[in-house]
Amino acid sequence: MTLDQALIIAVVIASMALFLWGRWRHDMVAMAALLACVALGLLPAADAFSGFGHPAVITVACVLVLSRGLHESGAVDRLARAVLPNGAGGFTTIAVLTVTAACLSAFMNNVGALALLMPLAIQRAQKIGLEPGQILMPLAFGSILGGMTTLIGTPPNLIVAGFRARLGEGGFSMFDFAPVGAAVAVAGIAFILLAGHWLVPRRQRGSAEGFDIAAYLSEVRVEADGKAAGRTLREIEQELDAADAQVLGMIRNEVRLAAPDPDRQVRAGDVLVIEANPEPLAEALSALDLEFEETRSRRTEEADEALPVAGNGRGNDDGEGPRLAEFAVLPTSPIAGRSASDLHLRRHWGINLLAVSRHGERNLRRLRNLQLRVGDVLLLQGATDSLADFASQFNLVPLAERSLRLPSAQSAATAAAIMAGAVILVTFGILPAAVAFAGGVLAAMLTNVVPPRSVYQAIDWPVIVLLAALIPVAGAMAETGAADLLAGYLVQSVARGQPVVALVLILVVTMFLSDFMNNAATAAVMCPIAIGTAAGLGVDADGFLMAVAVGASCAFLTPIGHQNNTLILGPGGFRFGDYWRLGLPLEVVVTAVAVPLILLVWPL
Repeated sequence: MTLDQALIIAVVIASMALFLWGRWRHDMVAMAALLACVALGLLPAADAFSGFGHPAVITVACVLVLSRGLHESGAVDRLARAVLPNGAGGFTTIAVLTVTAACLSAFMNNVGALALLMPLAIQRAQKIGLEPGQILMPLAFGSILGGMTTLIGTPPNLIVAGFRARLGEGGFSMFDFAPVGAAVAVAGIAFILLAGHWLVPRRQRGSAEGFDIAAYLSEVRVEADGKAAGRTLREIEQELDAADAQVLGMIRNEVRLAAPDPDRQVRAGDVLVIEANPEPLAEALSALDLEFEETRSRRTEEADEALPVAGNGRGNDDGEGPRLAEFAVLPTSPIAGRSASDLHLRRHWGINLLAVSRHGERNLRRLRNLQLRVGDVLLLQGATDSLADFASQFNLVPLAERSLRLPSAQSAATAAAIMAGAVILVTFGILPAAVAFAGGVLAAMLTNVVPPRSVYQAIDWPVIVLLAALIPVAGAMAETGAADLLAGYLVQSVARGQPVVALVLILVVTMFLSDFMNNAATAAVMCPIAIGTAAGLGVDADGFLMAVAVGASCAFLTPIGHQNNTLILGPGGFRFGDYWRLGLPLEVVVTAVAVPLILLVWPL
């Protein structure tokens, strides 16, 4: 082993450890790895940022923009409602939504597909008497499976195609992944539909252990002339019992008191931290003359500063008063890690953050200073237009059916036509994927399907930076011979010269890594090893690259392996350990179906 090989392997191992640790964002880790390679002389400084011009990176960015067009135009929403019968039962609902998610994910960002279908899934779950998680987990897994069927379905496929192009054989085409990917998706979805009823945990809404999308931590203020002033906490809790609510803490003179004495007398100006469902809570608060703290604070600010009622200086155009809405924080939302104070919700948007629901955690810090996380459910109050604009800019998804937009049929048709046109150009080899989808973005801008001001907001920049930074690092692995070294160890010591055994190992190792680190990062790390393994065995590399593509797309064991798994963690009421019950046998099914098909379609 040379010094350069030892250094690049150390950089990759350190990066993987940081990915698994999760303390730093993936793009930060990738950029640190890239700069480390430059500092150690493993990569010329002039080539450090060559990844930003890589066709895979450009294609991913463009597909994200076109996905936003399908989202904003209402095209996907129209499709989902068209294929889902109103009187559908539980099995039919799960089947239709899961298959729809898989089909959509083949041609658009799978996080976007899930976000579009999630409100409809939660609404239907309530109507047919299912827990939200019983639909959300099959929906999330189906969207992940659907992504592996086409070149643009998921970033790992684009990365794999890029590495194949480096071999001088040209990249994979639009539907080269379909023979294996589609069969795996069909088998996986069939297993989910048949076994999901028994393997998806049923988390009761409102249980003490689980997450309840309606159970909020709310702050309410005691008014001087209200009925609560002068009463003890015990007396107030007795009044709140009818709303199934409880007082978790009290704030007096900006001092937080966790689990205060039930016999403590409540004074005017005290703020109570209450956990309850919003509907019965509202009636109970009215009986006690209590008021949401954020609502009161907003009214005070408006009186002092003459602020407008709606955000961005607009009034409430629909003539209605402020409304309540529930929104989930998406993995791609720039709101994650920020607080209501950071966002200036009331001042800039005219929106109140009334409550936050977070899985498995009771947080007694002031809501205005609480850092929001991916999967949090926010109870917001504001004008309809303000809520719509805020949700759009910060990439939040509503958790109930809400008429925040009135998309036109013409926009939906235009968005679908642009996406279809780009796919056709790539499928028939008329244009490279990056060029075709860049043209689609331009068409979307010209037709205002995606307003020009929203184009850069539609791009998930952490993913773009991650890809652009890791592609040169993966190239350094190949250039130093480190990939061949690792592949040689895999071939000689583990697979013992057996190509089929090596193929299974590549698939399983990739799948395992993808369960704990970003799938694009997994693909970038494993592709050089897969190519080196094929070279060491003297066989064609296509089958091994396809194994990486399948393995990187199948993260079903944990909520952190894929963004879709993270997104359903809160609304579905799941715990960290809930995913493997369905995910582990599903990965076994994927392996059992994928290996024979890879050997058949891409013989070694």
